[in-house]
Amino acid sequence: MRPEPGQVLHFSEDPTIERFVPHVAPTSALREPYVWAVGHERCPDYWFPRACPRAMAWAGPRTTEEDMTRIIGSGCGERVHAIEYGWLKALMDVRLYAYRLPADVFEPIGDPPSALVAKVPVSPLGPPEPVSDLFELHEEAGIQLRVLANLWPFWKEVTASTLEFSGIRLRNARR
Repeated sequence: MRPEPGQVLHFSEDPTIERFVPHVAPTSALREPYVWAVGHERCPDYWFPRACPRAMAWAGPRTTEEDMTRIIGSGCGERVHAIEYGWLKALMDVRLYAYRLPADVFEPIGDPPSALVAKVPVSPLGPPEPVSDLFELHEEAGIQLRVLANLWPFWKEVTASTLEFSGIRLRNARR
């Protein structure tokens, strides 16, 4: 599930949203209200239940072959996502929807940019689309999906490496 040209996506478990209104996310350090979305490259970060903690790593321009082999694996693609066993059933059962939104009202946020934001209300371009099997999406995108007892050892390895990385909802991971 990726956006078409001129679009960005917002993933949600709520299929009833008719209009996205800027708001301050409760977990955000930013105090300005935004509507959040993602472009083509960051969509896989959201192929999960909303509250699911996930650690993600991928090859970047400064990634060493040693880190690729050690963390991702030789011949295993260039990206890996990891969740905990406690979230496996939720990943299998979640009903996730993608909202297609007009890209022209969004601007990148973060350094480097990891998301797109709009400062004005945004109406979807059509009804929400059910997102298909999340395991299948990962497979089709060539992304490894690992299930671990605990994310923190993996996260520690990833953040100390030369790989690019992102962690979402890590506050929900086991301690």
